[in-house]
Amino acid sequence: MESLRDALAGIDVVLPSLCVDPVTGASDEPFALVDLGRCNVRTAEYLADVLRSMSVEDELRARVRQLNREGRRVP
Repeated sequence: MESLRDALAGIDVVLPSLCVDPVTGASDEPFALVDLGRCNVRTAEYLADVLRSMSVEDELRARVRQLNREGRRVP
């Protein structure tokens, strides 16, 4: 969660409700869910614009799909 918060801060996006989901954080699951929380429309639009402007290489996209098919998480 902290690394996501830092990465978002690097592009001037603040999600004020960003936190670890308390239910999954207290469960036996190896990875808790991160609750992205709420933000205003302006922040959501800005984040969408930033994400759209990023180029993702086809090789990376293929690797993520492969890991998803295998049921593994991307590090």
